[in-house]
Parts: sequence; C-alpha cells; structure tokens
Amino acid sequence: MHIQPSREDLIELTALNPFDRFEDGRPRVPDELLERMKLVTTEEAWGVLRRHGYHRQFEGNWLQTHPGTILVGRAVTAQFLPHRPDYHDAIQQTGVREGRGTSGGQNSWIIESLQHNDVMVVDIFGKIKDGTVVGDNLGTSVRTRTRAGAVIDGGIRDYQGLVQLTEVNFFVRGVDPTAIADVTLAGLNIPVRVGGITVLPGDVILGTPTGVIVIPSHLAQEVVEVSEDVRVRDTFGHLRLAEGKYTSGEIDTTWREDIEADFQEWRKTFVS
Repeated sequence: MHIQPSREDLIELTALNPFDRFEDGRPRVPDELLERMKLVTTEEAWGVLRRHGYHRQFEGNWLQTHPGTILVGRAVTAQFLPHRPDYHDAIQQTGVREGRGTSGGQNSWIIESLQHNDVMVVDIFGKIKDGTVVGDNLGTSVRTRTRAGAVIDGGIRDYQGLVQLTEVNFFVRGVDPTAIADVTLAGLNIPVRVGGITVLPGDVILGTPTGVIVIPSHLAQEVVEVSEDVRVRDTFGHLRLAEGKYTSGEIDTTWREDIEADFQEWRKTFVS
C-alpha cells in the first residue's frame, strides 16, 4: 500500500498534459502561464471548459480568508475518510515507512509535500467541526510553501490568525475552534471530489470572488489565450464605441466581416 500513486500512474491519469512534470509525475503547468491565469475571469474559463465538454468544473458558496485575493496554482489533492481504527493504523504505518512526518497529524503530510504555486485541495467530505484541516500554524506553512493557498471542502480554525497572512487565500466551508479529529488520510495526489467537481492532481485551480473553477492542465493554455483575446477585443470595442464608429448593437454581438477586419488591422499596432 502507498499513500500516493506511482509516477507512472500519475502520468497515465493525466495523459493529456502537454507540459513538463514534477518528479512524482504531477503535471507542471508553467509558472508564467499561472501568472497570466490570475487575470482570467471565472466566466471566461467556464466558457472554454464547457466547449470541451467539461460541464462540472465550478463550485461556489465558499468562505474565503482573503476575499478579493485571486487564488491560482497547481492542485495537490488529498482525501480524508471517517476514522476506522484498523484502516487508520494501516495508513499511519505506511506513512512512517515512506518517511512521512512522525510528529503531527496526517494533515501535515499534505503540507510537507507542497511547493511554490501549489494549491492544497482537500476533500474532507464537508466536515467543519473536528474537520479543521489547518489553523494559523499549518496555514502559515501553506502560505510559506506555496504563496497561493488551499481549497478545503471542510473547516479551518484560528481564523483570526489566518486572515493576517499575506499572499494567500483559503477557500473553506466554515470555521470551528475544534482540532481535526476522527478522520484518516485516504491518499495524496489521487482524484478527489470537491462539491460537484472531480479534481485531478496538477489541475489548475482558479479561485475568484465568484468561486472555484478547476481547469485541466491540457486546457490551461487555451483558457489563458481566450481570456487575453477577450480583453483585447473589449479594448477595441470600447475605443470604437467612444469614437462613434460603430453602434453598441454592432459591437455587442458577433462582429461583421468588416468589423473583424478593422479589429485585426488595429491589433497589429496595439500595445497592451
């Protein structure tokens, strides 16, 4: 038994990934693309995913520790199950054998695997009381390691401490003073469920004021490029409307051939 899949299993699981990979096989969407992703809206990403048949990639109704801070990064996934003594002992022994932390809880095993621009994605079946995956200490470690944050389908504690952190955002279901208890880590970097989304390791997580949308690595480039094209087209449209060259009805629809030709000519001289 292993806590996480082999490199070969992760490569097979994410076979459409066009980018490099981490040593463990997780897709490594480039940092430069993640930086550009921060300007993408939820609706722009949703439109691209929907066209490719990915209809269940968005989840709303979160509590955020840092509202307004955009969360972007590569998913490191983890799943917890309700505690069962024999299973818990087996997982604990496996973790020790694999050299995972001998002190602290199994939730710390996830954090110890995080890297810069990772987002910790935890399925703890919506548990808030006794389901607090991080407090201000572990939350500080998440922030230090990732400069991104986490999506936790469960709870957090020490909210007053967490909100003082910078360069991070935690999307969670609720807050409770209890410590995590009566759960067992079922696996790292496995497919997990967050609300109505299936999340694979290496997916790009985009958290906005609207909610969390999960972008498969093989669609990340297209999502960013479509968003950038929309922003340039909006700039052109606003300019031509201000000049009175076109009406709002002509701009706020599929453009005629002459408008598209005008845009393509203007775009040659546009500097973002």
